[in-house]
Amino acid sequence: MPTSESPVPTFGLIVIGDEILSGKRTDKHLPKFIELLAERGLALGWAEYVGDDPARITAVLRRAFASGDVVFCTGGIGATPDDHTRQCAAAALGVPLVLHPEAQALIEERMQDVAREKGVPYEPDRPDNRHRLNMGMFPQGARIMPNPYNKIPGFALAGPAGAAIYFAPGFPVMAWPMMAWALDTDWSQCFRADAWQERSVVIHGAMEATLTPVMERVEAAHPGVKVFSLPSVDHPQHGAHIDLGVKGAPAAVAAAYADLRAWLVPFGLRYGPELVRP
Repeated sequence: MPTSESPVPTFGLIVIGDEILSGKRTDKHLPKFIELLAERGLALGWAEYVGDDPARITAVLRRAFASGDVVFCTGGIGATPDDHTRQCAAAALGVPLVLHPEAQALIEERMQDVAREKGVPYEPDRPDNRHRLNMGMFPQGARIMPNPYNKIPGFALAGPAGAAIYFAPGFPVMAWPMMAWALDTDWSQCFRADAWQERSVVIHGAMEATLTPVMERVEAAHPGVKVFSLPSVDHPQHGAHIDLGVKGAPAAVAAAYADLRAWLVPFGLRYGPELVRP
């Protein structure tokens, strides 16, 4: 975890599940995680999808642990045969799975709640209840990530390169508040309400190749700013156009955008609206 003087870490997302790759379900975690980060003045550095293949999951997690990044991983932490994430996280770190005492207590509490809601006695030694404790088998050294929806926790692990990886269920109703909790609990010192801004202008009838020298000139003159060019051929409002702009810290963006507009003047372009995104 960084101090207030440390650089902001890179944030990554890993989404696990065959149902995403097969198209049976549409991933909702990527846009939501981007939204959660943006609300805190942060940005997503990378994302990766992987199916329910233990070897691939282990390889992806091994790279994440070695990256030094802050990574959120969703899916595969249940206790059914197609849930491999807990085991793969342990394999990636070379540590055993152990029953986490806090997780055990929370899972048992949840089972008691369910029995009470159904009006039946709680039977801790019933085979299905004993099996549910497998959801608390975490890699050695893990700490729990609380789940406000049904108390069954996720877990967090530190990597040897300074990485922090948070493991949440695949269900959005559980994963999203757990993601927010982890950001607010461990990374609030990185939050900046004014950390990022985009300014752009809609351009009609131009080719990206023609404008590329201007883009390169802006990035060279403003090292802390990124130039972006988003072409569209069938936008419902603007039709065929290029959304050309700059993004970065607000003060740097203002100067870079002024240069961008000035250096576009010789091209005699036809403009649409200007756009500002916090």
